[in-house]
Amino acid sequence: MPPKKPTSPQLPDPKVYRHKEASLALRPEIGAQAHFKKRKEPTKYRFDDSLAPELQWDALNPAREQGEALLAAIEQASTLEEAREAARKLKAMSRPFLDWSGKAERLSFEVPALPLFVHERLSTRAILDTLQKHKRDKQTTLFSDLFGAEERPLSEQVLRAYEYRDEWVNRLVLGDSLVVMNSLLRFENLGGQVQMIYMDPPYGVKFGSNFQPFVRSREVGHNDDDFMTREPETVQAYRDTWELGLHSYLTYLRDRFLLCHELLAPTGSMFVQISDENVHVVRKLLDEVFGAENAIVTIVLKKKGATTVTDPVNDFILWYSKDKALAKPRIKQLAVRRRDPEDDPKFNTLISPAGEQARAHKLDSMEVSKRLDQGWRWARVNYPIVSQHYSATRSQDYEFNGKLKSCGRNNQWRFEVPDGLDRLAAAGRLHDGGGASLGGVVFWDDWPYVAISNVWNDLKGEENPEYVVQTAWKAVERCMLMTTEPGDLVLDPTCGSGTTAFVAEKWGRRWITTDTSRVPLAIARERLLTATYDYFALQEPHRGPAGGFQYARRQNAKGDEVGGLVPRITLKSIANDEPPETFVLHDRPEKDNGVLRVTGPFTVESTIAPSEGLDEDPETPGIQADRHRAFVERMVEVLQRAPVLRLTGNESITLSQIRPPARTLALSAEALVDLDGGEAKPVAIVFGPEDGPISERLVREAWKEADLKGYSRLFVIGFGIDPKARQFVEEAQNLGSVPCVYLQATMDLTMGDLLKNMRSSQVFSICGLPDVEVHPVDERSGRKKGDPARWQVEIKKLNTFDPATMEAVHYDPKNIPAWFLDTDYNGMVFRVRQAFFPGTGSWDKLKKELRAYFEDSVWDHLAGTVSEPFEVGDHRQVAVKVIDPRGNELIVVKKLESR
Repeated sequence: MPPKKPTSPQLPDPKVYRHKEASLALRPEIGAQAHFKKRKEPTKYRFDDSLAPELQWDALNPAREQGEALLAAIEQASTLEEAREAARKLKAMSRPFLDWSGKAERLSFEVPALPLFVHERLSTRAILDTLQKHKRDKQTTLFSDLFGAEERPLSEQVLRAYEYRDEWVNRLVLGDSLVVMNSLLRFENLGGQVQMIYMDPPYGVKFGSNFQPFVRSREVGHNDDDFMTREPETVQAYRDTWELGLHSYLTYLRDRFLLCHELLAPTGSMFVQISDENVHVVRKLLDEVFGAENAIVTIVLKKKGATTVTDPVNDFILWYSKDKALAKPRIKQLAVRRRDPEDDPKFNTLISPAGEQARAHKLDSMEVSKRLDQGWRWARVNYPIVSQHYSATRSQDYEFNGKLKSCGRNNQWRFEVPDGLDRLAAAGRLHDGGGASLGGVVFWDDWPYVAISNVWNDLKGEENPEYVVQTAWKAVERCMLMTTEPGDLVLDPTCGSGTTAFVAEKWGRRWITTDTSRVPLAIARERLLTATYDYFALQEPHRGPAGGFQYARRQNAKGDEVGGLVPRITLKSIANDEPPETFVLHDRPEKDNGVLRVTGPFTVESTIAPSEGLDEDPETPGIQADRHRAFVERMVEVLQRAPVLRLTGNESITLSQIRPPARTLALSAEALVDLDGGEAKPVAIVFGPEDGPISERLVREAWKEADLKGYSRLFVIGFGIDPKARQFVEEAQNLGSVPCVYLQATMDLTMGDLLKNMRSSQVFSICGLPDVEVHPVDERSGRKKGDPARWQVEIKKLNTFDPATMEAVHYDPKNIPAWFLDTDYNGMVFRVRQAFFPGTGSWDKLKKELRAYFEDSVWDHLAGTVSEPFEVGDHRQVAVKVIDPRGNELIVVKKLESR
C-alpha cells in the first residue's frame, strides 16, 4: 500500500536497511589513485596435484612417491583423524578426473592483488531528498545519513585505506571476477565470510550472452549483422567465443571456483546455474574443487513449456557446500502452498462441522461451493494409521463405534491404544472403512503446504524478465532463503542484470556483485536505484536485519493462514494431545504496509593498480617495465585480430597493417586507416596500463611523439582514463596538427587469452563527451526574489568524433541510457544526487508511490535531459556523468559561481 498523504508537504523518510553490526574496510576513492602506493605481490593458487591428468604409477612420476608417503602416514598415524586424512588424500589420487587442454600444464596460476577504488556513492534516499529540498546540506550529514560513509580527506584515505573500518555498504564492482575476489581475500580478509555465492556463468562455449539493454530490445542474434542496424545502437555485453572452446571455458570456471571456495564461510553454500549443454563437466569441476562429498543436490529449474521431447525446458542449479556437515544444520526447509484440493484426488470428501460426509464427485460445482460456504471442509479419509512391525501394546484390537477394528497381522497402530486412538475418535479423525479396517481423517487445511523438493517446476510464468540473460529472481530467492539469514553476506561473481543484488537487497542480506562488462553494471545500477521493496519488521531494530525479521500467525476472513507462522496439525499431535508444530514460512515476515522502503546506500567500485606509472620498481628493477611491454604486445595482437573500431550509430572503421613502431619512447603501435577519398594514412596508438586509468603524462608524451613523427591521428586506448587526460584528448584538436581520439577497451580483455578476438568482437569503442550546459534559474523559472541562487544542468547532445574524418558526430541525448548529476563534486568520488533515465519508465514505481509528494514535472525531469534546480555547494562545481549505449562512463566537470 502506498503511504498516506501527510498533512504537511514533507516527504516521508523512505526507510532502508542498514547493517549496523557489519563493518567494511575503508577503500580509497578514485581521486586518491595517483597517491595510493600500497602494493601486494600477485597471489599464486595451486590446485590439488593428486587430481592432475596423466597420473602414472611409475618412477618418473611424483605421484608414486606421494602415494607411498601417504601409505606410510597411515601406518604411522598416532590418531584416527590423521589416518583418515591421509586415506582421504590417497583415495583422491585414484579418482577419475576431467582432463582438458592446458590442465596438466597449469597446476597453479597467479592472480594480481589489486585494491578496489570507489567511483560512485549512490543512495535513492539522497536523490529523493535532493528533489524535495532543492537545497544543499552539510556534507557530513549527507555522507553519514544518506551515503553510508563520511567524507574523508585525501591524506586519511591514502594512509588508512584497508586499515580503518567503515560502515557496511553494498557494492557493485567492475573488473574480472578472479581479480575482484582475490582483492577481497588479500586486501579485505573476507576469506571464510561469504555465506552464499550464486554464479550464473555463460552456459556454453559460444559465450553468447548478447543483449541490448538500453533500447529495450530483449533479443539480439548471435553475430547477426541485421541486429546491428535494426536499432539506433546495438551492442554486445560480452564477446563471442572462447579461444579454445570448451578447454578455455573449463579453465575460466575452475580458477573462479577455487577462489569462491576460499571466500565461502564454513557453513556457506554455492549455487551454479547451468544448462544441460555443460552441466556434466561443470559438476565434475565442482567435485574437484569442493569435493564430491560436499555436493548437496542438483536442482532442476523449469524455465519454459515443453515443445518437443528433444527441446530442453530446464536449467540446473548445482548446489555445493564448503563443508556439508557444517552447512546442513543451517539449511532451512521451504514450503509452498499446495494446489487446490479439487485437483488432488486424495482429498475427495467433504465433511460438515457435525461430521457428516459427502463424496465430492457426487456433487455439482455449485453444491460444492454452497457446502464450503456452510463450513464443510475438504478431507482425505482412510489416511493410513497402521504401520508394519508387531507391538504388544499397539497391535491389539480397538473398539470404534461398537465394532472391533484390527490393525492386521504383524502390524501395529501408529498411535497408543486406546488413549491415542480415543483422542482421534473424539476429534472426528477416525473413519470406518468397512469390515475390520480403520483409517484416519486428514483435512486439507491441517497443512495446505508441501515441502519444496529439488524439482522447481512452479516458477515458470512467475516473472517477465526484462533482459535476455536475466536470471529468474524467484530461483535466486529460494536459494537465498534456504541458506542465509538476514545480514549474511552474498556474492555474485557474474552480475548480469543484478538479480542476486536485487534479491539480497529485498531480503536484508549484504551483497557484493561484480562483472567484467560495464553494460551489466549499468543495468544493475538503474534497477537498484529505482526499486521499491516491502518493509519487513525487524525483531531488533537497533541491530538492523542481523537481528532477524518478525513472524506472526495471522488468518484472513476465510480462516486461511496468511502469516509467517503456520500451525502444522497432524494426527500424531492430536493423538498425543500435543500442540501442533509451528512451521515458519521464511518468505512471509511481517510487513509494515505504511512504510516505503528503497535500496540502501551502495557503491560502484573497480580494480585499479596502485599508482606507479611505467617507471622501474627500485626493489625489482625491470619487472614493471617488462610487464607493461608484455601487456602492450598482447594488446597489439588483440588489435590485429579485432581491428574494427565501433562508432556511435552502428558505424565502424577498420585499421590495417597494425604493428609496433620501429623506434619509440611513448607510442605502443602504428597502423593505417582509410580516410575520406580512400587515402590511407598512418595513425599512432598508445595503450594505457593493464590495471588503472591512462594518465595525463602518458597522453601528452605520446601526443608529442606522434606530432614529431608526422602521424595523422593518435588513438589513446585504455580501460579507463584520468579526467585531466580526457580533457587533454579533447583539447588536443586545437593544440597542434595531431588530433586525439579516446577508445574504451572492454574489461574482459583482462581475462587474458581465454576469449577469442575476432573481427566481429566488439573490443574497442569510440568514447565521446556530452555537451553540457549549466545555467541559473531566474524568477521566470520559479525562483522567488531573495531566494538563494539555484542552477540547472541540461544535456544538449553527446559528441563523438569519427576517427577517419575527425568530424563531430552528434547523438540525441534523449536516447542515452542514463545520466547522473553530482551537484557538489569534490573532485574524487561521484555522489549521485540526481539520476536520470531518459525515455524510460524506470522511475514509474516510485512515481506511483510518491505521487502525493512530487508534481509530475519532477518525474518528467528524471526521464529527460534537464535536471531539477539545485543550489551551489561548498566545492562550487558540478559533475555530470553520462552512460553511453556501451556502458562507458563519460564525465564533464563544470565550475559554478555563487550569485
